[in-house]
This record gives sequence, structure tokens and C-alpha cells, in this order.
Amino acid sequence: MSLQKTSLNDKFDLEKSQVLMNGTQALVRLMLMQKARDKAVGLNTAGYVTGYRGSPLGAVDFQMTRAAKPLAEADVKFEEGLNEDLAATALWGAQQAELRGEGRFDGVFGLWYGKGPGVDRTGDVMRHANMAGTSKHGGVVMAMGDDHTGESSTVLHQSEFAMIDSYMPVVSPAGVQEMMDYGLYAYALSRFAGVWVGLKTMKDTVEVTSVVNGDPHRLSFVEPDYEMPEGGLNIRLVDDRHLQEARLLDHKRNAAEAFSRANKMDKRVWGKKGAKIGFVAAGKNWLDLVHALSLLNIDEAEADRIGLSTYKIGQTWPMDMKGFNEWADELDLIVVVEEKRKLIEVQIKEALFDDRRGRRVYGERREGREMFPVRGALEPIMIAENLGSILIDEGCGTSGIKAGLAELDDARRADNAPQLAARLPYFCSGCPHNSSTKVPDGSRAYAGIGCHFMVQWMDRDTLGFTHMGGEGANWIGEAPFSKREHVFQNLGDGTYNHSGIQAIRAVVAAGTTITYKVLYNDAVAMTGGQGNDGGLDAPRIAREIAAMGIENIAIVYDEKEDVQASAFPSGIAMHERAEMPAVQEEMAKTKGVSVILYIQTCAAEKRRRRKRGTFPDPDKRVFINSDVCEGCGDCGVQSNCVSIVPKETELGRKRAIDQSSCNKDFSCVKGFCPSFVTVEGGTPRKAEAKELHLPDLPMPDLPAINGTHNVVITGVGGTGVVTIGALLAQAAQLDGKGAGMMEMAGLAQKGGAVHIHCRLAERPEDISAIRVATGEAHALIGGDLVVSAGAATLGLTKEGQTGAVVNSHEIITGDFTRDTEFKLPTEQLKLALSARLRDRVDLFDASDLASAALGDAIFSNMLVFGAAWQRGLIPLSLEAMQEAIKMNGAAVEKNLKAFDVGRWAVLYPEDAANLAKPNVIELPKTLDDKIKLRADHLTQYQSKRLAKRYLRLVNSIENTRLKEAVAESYHKLLAYKDEYEVARLHLNTAKQAEAAFEGDLKLTYHLAPPLLSKIGADGRPMKKEYGASMLKGFKLLAKMKRLRGTPLDPFGRTAERRMERALIIQFEGDITTVLKNFDAQTEDAIVALAELPLSIRGFGMVKEANERKAAKRREELLSVIRGGGPSLAHAAE
Repeated sequence: MSLQKTSLNDKFDLEKSQVLMNGTQALVRLMLMQKARDKAVGLNTAGYVTGYRGSPLGAVDFQMTRAAKPLAEADVKFEEGLNEDLAATALWGAQQAELRGEGRFDGVFGLWYGKGPGVDRTGDVMRHANMAGTSKHGGVVMAMGDDHTGESSTVLHQSEFAMIDSYMPVVSPAGVQEMMDYGLYAYALSRFAGVWVGLKTMKDTVEVTSVVNGDPHRLSFVEPDYEMPEGGLNIRLVDDRHLQEARLLDHKRNAAEAFSRANKMDKRVWGKKGAKIGFVAAGKNWLDLVHALSLLNIDEAEADRIGLSTYKIGQTWPMDMKGFNEWADELDLIVVVEEKRKLIEVQIKEALFDDRRGRRVYGERREGREMFPVRGALEPIMIAENLGSILIDEGCGTSGIKAGLAELDDARRADNAPQLAARLPYFCSGCPHNSSTKVPDGSRAYAGIGCHFMVQWMDRDTLGFTHMGGEGANWIGEAPFSKREHVFQNLGDGTYNHSGIQAIRAVVAAGTTITYKVLYNDAVAMTGGQGNDGGLDAPRIAREIAAMGIENIAIVYDEKEDVQASAFPSGIAMHERAEMPAVQEEMAKTKGVSVILYIQTCAAEKRRRRKRGTFPDPDKRVFINSDVCEGCGDCGVQSNCVSIVPKETELGRKRAIDQSSCNKDFSCVKGFCPSFVTVEGGTPRKAEAKELHLPDLPMPDLPAINGTHNVVITGVGGTGVVTIGALLAQAAQLDGKGAGMMEMAGLAQKGGAVHIHCRLAERPEDISAIRVATGEAHALIGGDLVVSAGAATLGLTKEGQTGAVVNSHEIITGDFTRDTEFKLPTEQLKLALSARLRDRVDLFDASDLASAALGDAIFSNMLVFGAAWQRGLIPLSLEAMQEAIKMNGAAVEKNLKAFDVGRWAVLYPEDAANLAKPNVIELPKTLDDKIKLRADHLTQYQSKRLAKRYLRLVNSIENTRLKEAVAESYHKLLAYKDEYEVARLHLNTAKQAEAAFEGDLKLTYHLAPPLLSKIGADGRPMKKEYGASMLKGFKLLAKMKRLRGTPLDPFGRTAERRMERALIIQFEGDITTVLKNFDAQTEDAIVALAELPLSIRGFGMVKEANERKAAKRREELLSVIRGGGPSLAHAAE
């Protein structure tokens, strides 16, 4: 079979009709199509697109910008709105362009976009503009992005009623095709009835990708025979508000309903005259209904046989009630499938009120019981269960329906996987919020809209938020009734620009005591890093704040930023980032309104700009000497950075920097630890690809498509997993098949869990709802173990039906930044997958294999993709898969090889595992090995005498469990890292760095010598930088280790060293004493006591704080041991 001819540029080429695109791209094409239609009938029109970004319409501005050339050629102007209501006001103006005879075009057709909360704030404009009307050859469509389930919003929202309140008609498309079809209809309706028209979009209909017919002339619309009032319904230059209202109420609604009827927007789909049961739905719920009927084994013929009819509504308000009544005339029962607040159901009940004739209407409730609730959203299985029950009760319970219900019941019962681990979205590596959202001890803060909303699950005394633009105004009302005198309020530059500036003015007017932390990161980061509208910069924010009369303003900036003090108003204090704690402490004591303007570029934007060469890329990287590192986690506490990852060593878990994700923020260096080194002149060594000659790979048996073939793809936000879904959809189009793909990312782009749902079919029309429901997946392509083995993912799978290939590599979650002991339950996650899918799951470390075979772990997702295809999980040809990779254009040769390496990996798993093994020293396995390793280390640390002292105590213990605990803890205490040991270990730092980096390396050591360091703004000793000359000092100190613990030891009198020596004596005494009480009842508590020193990690004040916690725990354990250990359940927690 030959591949379809297609190109990535087809999306906006009106010469191409069969096009693969997503719903956002469909909005771009809609503008081009409307222009082409106008031109075909001799109209010289222009287009105007404006609005404000927000999920599920967060990428409209990206797509419009990318299509700038074809849009400009079509006289379509795209302009990002400062906020939603001002954008709508601009569109109102566009409808007046030709009223005064000054217009350059016959009319301007406009598109507004915004998410549901933006619709709410735009209500005043909507009411005014819709009453005024639209241009005869213009028209306005408002694309409202609704989030019924709150997947990426602070509130669950539904916008139809806001539009209806302004008497605006609403159309509800069921997918990408209808985004364009209904959009064209909406423009025709807007011109005819003089109304603004709402276009409802949701994740399930706009953040989806499908093959569509993009022919701009495919549809034609007819105008009904409607008697217009004098002067018509369009906008007028001179108008009276009373006359506007009369036209709106007496004509516009009726004209909209007549237009819907004339163009058959609502129609019977299945069923014949005489049917007794009717199912009604619109938009996303129509897709759900079609899917639900297939789950009940009901097709069109079966519907005819059992007397069932279905009715699809395109214009949800005002509905074509004449058409509905004709369809419903002979029905006994009407079931309205509708989520959230009921709009269609209410209109139907109103229409039938005076002509009931015994007809029943089920929707939100069925015979008094709740059926389709207004909470959350509906999904096909729940709909199918309810409809199946109704059909059985109505005497239509066929064997197919009963079999379908039994399968659904099995799927529900199998959906019981536990949630073993979660991958919450988190701040990116080096994110400015990691530093800016900290507050002083005893203070608290409010979150705001944007990335810093996530701080609420990061244990930073920040909780609570408002709607966008209300930040801080809530404190105006709370403060007079609170014991607290001061709070901090986070506010991003995007929100400040949108409307937050008004909230600041409000708290100034109220005289409230509050400190705004305005983050200028030069990007609207949450929605993808768009620039600030209107060229907003930090100096302008400072000038605007000063102009409000706020006197207490401080500029805090990352020293790596190009901040010119002369650009800011005179008299404003300028501080480097390290002074942020002291600045906040001062502001917390300041009466009235104060502002900290924090300047640091968005880390994700830095990364993008550095790749493009438009942002400075410092020749410096952070490296951790793992021998010096104690694994205390203070670097994570200070930086909150997810590029700090665990490193398992012979002497326990340490820390390392993930160079591939590090964005060079350097705040981790603030961790009070001497292990940190910065490297200049070096680039991270990429793993050298090992030699691999792939054999001829057999062709798999590709699965047949029965209805739809359902694929779930999982991964981590920001790792390219969305590309795999796009390639799958593209390959399906190349193979001439139907494809529907939905990205379920939202907040997940910030390192959270990503799910891609994809349905493949022989024909595009065979696909209804794209979201894969419980137990429906045929294939699981797992880019991440945590997400793949999560309850939400496993619930979509079904034993015997679902096959899976999953990357088993441990990708640490954000929890590790706050919990130094956090470990992924890897083995349990693997077990959960195997328990559900039995022998139909392949697990292999795709990240290590990608590094070994291709020199870069970034190709891991492509390996999993290839492995899934080889396992026969994807019903697409090899030619289509390869061509899709080529069309994508990114690292084509390597991606093609990665695809083949993945194929090979599942055919030759042992060979793949051997190739993937990193070249590292094996960790000691037996207890004797561990003891010998530590004894040898103590000899190097000090002397053979110390090693003998160690072995004497360890070997006196017979119980294996206790012996291992003592072996590890006693070594930790004896080998405390004083100045001599740190110096000795740093003599090997250059060698370690050379193994990690290539180039002419220059190392800088970041140290806080006890006798030379000043105390910083945060109350901690300040680190200093030391260059290569420090090696001489290290050599000298290393030789002086013989002074350790003697009266001549110059460092031995510090509180920290005295504590360390005391801990050794204390531990020896404790173990000797408790051994006398060792039995089965006290074993757990004694082992816990022996393990306690492992928690006393770190340096300086960090170690001292850990020692205090351990001392308290020691007393608890000794008490239990002395009491014979009866209550050990919690003693060894």
C-alpha cells in the first residue's frame, strides 16, 4: 500500500483538503477559510483575532504567530490582547470599522479566544457589543475554552450561561472538523442575526488532533425567510439602548433559531419515524454518547430494530425547537446526555411543558434519582451504564446490550489499582520561583495565578489564591479581622500586566499592610513562555508602582541578569538575589504596601533562548564531588531544584547534578556543603555510543482494527513525549487511516504526568470520543514508570487485551527536593504493571539503553515507541512510521535508529540489558564486602588503628540485621568529614570532573572555612570561591590528618567537632549496653537505634539540626528498649 502524500505545511494550505491538525490549528485555518469564502462571492473583507491565552486555548497565540505569513496574505491581523475584556472591546471596535465611511474593507470578521474565567470577566463587553450588533459583512465568534473537570484551572467552569445571559447564540462542535464547520456557520449566523456567537471548546474537542476535510467551499449556508425589523439587525452608527434591547429580545434570538433550522444544525442521526426512545446530546457529550452506544453493542441497524433514535444538537442555544418537536413527536422517552449545568434539558422541558402527552424526559435525574450530575464531567462508561439500564427497563434489553453491560461491570471491578507514587508538576530546574517564593520564618504568603500556584504543594508557608487579577485584594477584607499584621502576595509579571496592577492600586487605596512579590521573569510561563504583551519590562513595572505612591520598593535580581540600575527610578534599593531573605525580613516589618520586584528570567525560556543563541550562556556548570557529599539534601532545600538527583554509592545515597536538565541557576551552591565545585571550560561528556550492529529484524504481526484501536502514551512533561503522539497520528494519516489524538498535559508540562490518548480507525468517521475510557486501551506506550503504573493509567488497561512497553528507568519526582529519604517504589511499580498485564508487558531501561546505543538518553521515548511497534501493539505500517519520523525533521537519522534499537530491545532483551549496563563499579553486595570496604576506607581516612577499632565492635555482633546497621552507622561516625577529610577527598575532584566533562577545565571550589567566613544575610556562613591554588592547601591539610582529635588539632575545639567525637563514644556505649537486652521483642528498636547515626548528615548547622532530631529519637528508642520493647509497632518507624 502506497503512503498518502502529505506535508506538515498542509495545515494552512487551502489547496489541500485532507489535513491532519489539532483544534487550535483549526481556528487558524477557519480565518483563512472565511476569507476565501468571502473572496469567492466578491467581498473584500479582513479578519481580526485577539483574546487572552489560557488552557485549553493556551496555544492560540503560538499557532497564529506561526501562521503569520498566510494570515497576512489573507488580510487577517492577529493581536494578543492585554486581557480578555479589552480584547473583546477591540473586536467591538472592529465591527464599527466601516460605519463612518472610513473603512478599508467591506467588513471585518473577528475571533476572540479565552478560557472560561476570561469569559466571565468579559461579560460587560459581551452584553454591550451583542446588543449593538455586528457588521453586515463582519461577524464575531467567541471561542470559549471550558475546563469542566478543572484539569488545568483554579475553578471548574462552564461558559454557555454567561453567553446566554447576554443573548448570544452558542454552538458546540464535536471535534476538530466541526471547529471549522461550526466556525463558518457562526460567522454566517453572526452576520445574518447581528449577534456575537459563542463557540464552545474543551480539551476533548480542541486539544485533539484529527484528519479533517479543510475545503473552505465544502459547506453552503442558507438564509431563512425571516421578516427583519426596519434597518435590519446589524450594528448601527447611531443607536438607542432601548431600541437595541427591543431588537435583541424581539428579533435576534428568533432570527438565530430560524437560521439554525434553515441550516439543519440540529438533526436526527439514527432512528426512523415511530421510534419510542430518543437520546439527545451535543458537542463533547455527543462523542461520549456515540462511544457509549458502541460499548452497548448498538449500531444504526440495532437502533432501528429496538426503536431508538438519536438527535445531535449543533446550536445549543437557542435550539431549533420546531425541528426538535418534529423529531420528538412520537417518542415516549427522551434522554438528554449533558454534563454540567443543564442547558439542553431545560429547553426541551420548556418546549414540552404545554404538550407533554405522557412523554418523559430524563437527564440530570431519572425518576427522582440523580443520573447525569452537574458535577465534574460525564464519561462514556458511566453514560453506557445508565442508558443500558434504561433500555432494559423499557423492554429493549437485547443480548448485546446485556453483554456490553457485563463487560463494563468487569472493567469497573478491575479498576482497582493502588496509587503507589505520583508525579506532581513542579517548578522547572532553575525556576525563579524556587528562590522568589520562599518566605521568612513565621511569615506566610498567598499564591497567584501562574506557575507559582504550584508552590502550594511545596511546604513553603504559601496557601490560598484568588482569581486572576485579584491577588492581594482578598487581604483587604481579611486583614481587619485577623491577628496577623502582614502577608506576602506572589504576583507574576503576566498577571500584573493582565489586571493585577489594579489589585495593587486597591490595597494602596485601602491602606493595607502587605508586600507584593512581583516576579519579572520576562515570560507568561504557565501557558508556554509567551512574551509580555505591550513590551512590559521590569523598569516600567517599577515606574508604575512608584507612580502609585508606594514608597517601600526593592529590586532583587539574579546577579546573572543584565540589570541596569540607571533604568529604574532613582532611590529604589537594588539587591542581589542572595539578599532576598534580609529584604523580606525588612518588608515584613514595614507598615502599608511594599513591593519586592524580583528579576530573573524564566528558566524554560532561558533554555529555549540559549538554544537559539539569543540569551547569554555562562561557561560554568555545577558539579558535586559525591565523596565529599553527605547526602543531607540541604542543596535541594536551598534551591528546590529538580536537577539535583540521587546518586547511589558504596557509602550510601549522595547527590548529583543532572547536567541535561540543569538551567545554570547555581542556587544549589548555597547548600551548606563543601562538595560543590563549578566547572568552566567544559561541556558534559555525552555517553559514547557503544558499537551495535542490528540484525535483520522480523516484521511483527500487526493487529487488526476492530472499530478503534486505542493507544495510551505516558511520560513526563517536557521530555518530548507529546511528539510520540503526534508521530502516531501522522503515521496513521500516511497509512490512510483515521486518527484522533488528545494531549492531556496542562500543568503537566512542568515535569508532571502526561497522558496522550490516541484512537486509530480504518476511517476517520469511526472515531467518536478520543479520550480512552476504563479498560479500553489496546496499547500502553510508557515513557515513564511512575505514570504508567499509576492508578489512572492502569485503570485504562485490561488483562488479555492491553499490551505494554514501558521504560523502567527511575526518573525522580519533585518529592526528592523536600524529602531527603524519598525513593521511588520501583519494584512495586513494576509488579503492579505485571500483575495487571501479565506476560503482555515489556519493561526495560530505555534511558540507559538510549545512552549506550545512541549516546543520549533523550531518545528513550523513541526506543519505547519502536519496541511497542515491534510487539504488534500499533496497527500501522513500518513505512508510515518511518516517514512520520522523517517528516518531523528532528535528528532524523538518530530517531530512525532509536526506533530500530527499540525494536531490537524487545526481541533480544538480554543483549539489550547487557548493552545498557553503565560502566560503573559494582556496589558491594554481601555484608562482609560492605564491612571490608568501610574498614579499608577508615585506614585511608586515618589509620589501621581506627579500622581495627571499627572491626572490633562490628564483629562482636552476631545478629546479621543489627550487624549491618552497626557496620554502616559506626563507620559514618568514625569517618566524620572534618577539614582534613574534605581536603583529602577534594584532591580527587579534578579526576571526577574530567570523567564528567570534556575540555580544558577550570575548577572553582565553593567553601566556607570556619575561621575565614562571614555570616550572610540568611544567618549562615557565606561561601567563598577558591581556584586551583587551593589544591596546595588541600594537600597540606590532607597531610595534617594525624592531628585529628589531638590537642594540637586547630579545628578540634569547634562545637561541631566536639559533637562528632561525643557521638562516637555515645554510640559505642549505647550498643554495648543494649546488646544485653537484645531479643526478639527489642530487636526492631535496637536496630533502629543502631541506624540512627545515618540520619546525622551534613555540615555545620545542618548537621547540628539533624543531631538534635536524632537525640530526641534516641531517648524514645532507649525508653522502649529499657521497657522490653512491647510497643515496637511505632518504635521503629
